[in-house]
Amino acid sequence: MKTLIGIKIIITVFALSFVFVSDYARQTESKSDKKWWKEAVVYQIYPRSFKDSNGDGVGDLQGIISKLDYVKSLGIDAVWLNPIYASPNDDNGYDISDYRDIMKEFGTMADFDVMLSEMHKRGIRLIMDLVVNHSSDEHKWFKESRKSRTNPYRDYYHWWPAEKGKPAFRPSYFDEEGSAWRYDSITNAYYLHYFSRKQPDLNWENPKVRQEVYSIMKFWFDKGVDGFRMDVIPFISKDTSFPVITPDMLKKYTGGWAEYYADGPHLHEYLKEMRREVLDKYPDVMALGEGAGVTLANAHKFVDADRKELDMFFHFDAVGLGLSPKGYKLPDDKGWSLVDLKKVYTKWSDVFAQKGWGSIYLGNHDQPRMVSRWGNDDPAYREASAKMLFTFLLSMRATPYVYYGDELGMTNIRFNNISDYRDIETLNWYKLLKSKGEDISVYLKGWQLTARDNGRTPFQWDAGTNAGFSTSLPWIKINPDYITVNEHLQENDPQSILNYFRKMIHVRKGNKILVYGDYKLLDKDNPQVYAFTRGSGSNRVLVLLNFSKETVVWNIPDDLKLSSHILINNYPELKTFGHAVSLNAYQAICVELK
Repeated sequence: MKTLIGIKIIITVFALSFVFVSDYARQTESKSDKKWWKEAVVYQIYPRSFKDSNGDGVGDLQGIISKLDYVKSLGIDAVWLNPIYASPNDDNGYDISDYRDIMKEFGTMADFDVMLSEMHKRGIRLIMDLVVNHSSDEHKWFKESRKSRTNPYRDYYHWWPAEKGKPAFRPSYFDEEGSAWRYDSITNAYYLHYFSRKQPDLNWENPKVRQEVYSIMKFWFDKGVDGFRMDVIPFISKDTSFPVITPDMLKKYTGGWAEYYADGPHLHEYLKEMRREVLDKYPDVMALGEGAGVTLANAHKFVDADRKELDMFFHFDAVGLGLSPKGYKLPDDKGWSLVDLKKVYTKWSDVFAQKGWGSIYLGNHDQPRMVSRWGNDDPAYREASAKMLFTFLLSMRATPYVYYGDELGMTNIRFNNISDYRDIETLNWYKLLKSKGEDISVYLKGWQLTARDNGRTPFQWDAGTNAGFSTSLPWIKINPDYITVNEHLQENDPQSILNYFRKMIHVRKGNKILVYGDYKLLDKDNPQVYAFTRGSGSNRVLVLLNFSKETVVWNIPDDLKLSSHILINNYPELKTFGHAVSLNAYQAICVELK
């Protein structure tokens, strides 16, 4: 009998130990899944337009250094810095001539070292842009590559000998003639450029090129950089037979040739190699891909931890909402619908519900101003809609990226003349469309909403000369609304967009449920209200966002009971009656549920 009791005790202890070990393993696994880049709020700085320190009209590194206390005050965790490498600036730094040097307009490597040190002193991580699908045609590699067909650098780029005939057409994003092949008479051959003709594509099929890239990455990681945002990284692998892109070939792609470019035969092989050769040697860094052409169907191939490739990427599904099928970022007369917007962000949240991790943004250097594109920049609604958009951005289950100036509710500048634009995309599209005999006035009007330069005007620091950005005429015009929309005014206004943004970051950081909690869409077909919950069981938050300028009554589902604890509200009060709430124009709330 004693033996039997002893056996029972052993079994019981073993069972309890197993439960304890299992719980411990789950907790450990859960902790290991918590990464700094999942919990971070990232602030993107376009250095050319942030702050000019030396009066030449161009923002620079010393200008950024001078404003780091402001950047820290926002409550952000990391800065994503657009390219600062040596460049002839055909595409504002995305055409790099030396990956280990600093653009002279921006300063020196000594300035960079000081900036990085000062960021780290303030607990701010730095994410650099990695632009390695292409280089500048003024890079040493390309200068050598075009000298002769036997040059050691020849295979650093994609060349097509002219004696084989003209290569099969490939579209270019920025070329003024629309073609991604450019004839070069020196060696009687064509070179490939998916973007500007001054941005020849690097040949990743050459292992020497890949090792060059990995060496560049190590150079910056050794300096202490905390991660890379990788420009058009899905495009690096090419089918070097360069077959004709036929309609049948594109049938399997919903996004056309962008998805075709992102489906190269060795793409994942190269990303895995990058992880092994570089990223795994720096365990606390972050790898973010610009996911042009990436779809829901293949999203997990890029970011699942067991794939050992990237940590997350930007998707492009929302970018095209409300745009015309004619292309060239021409807005559709019907605009975009909230129902479609909800579909996009819900499916991208759901795809990473169990594995992987997502990112979310509403503006960046390739997009117009957030409040002009997704909110309402009419002075009567600008503040409320900007606050509403930040409530959305900072309450979703993904790493939020915030573009400089959006925290002030900066708006589109809406240029009337092509001469005011500086962006190669707009300028070359203008040339291409004009050569085709298109009514260019239609596109000029459309670009007032969608052009990239809308998001590149100088930061509006105060109401003084040149908005406090520079003592000289800036490289691009300043938005005239800087008199009333600037950091100085908002800093001293507790109800400003700027201070609401800070408060919403504080709410997100103080409620990890807004980082890791489950996401559930409610009332999916409502054309005005975006409603969802975060969390599960008894630990849930309801997020209500009125995306319209009308007052909207929203009926609370029977299974939801609001508590009295409102985490944030961009209006002084929340009007409730019965089992319904009345939402003012662009009202946004986060409220705990009972």
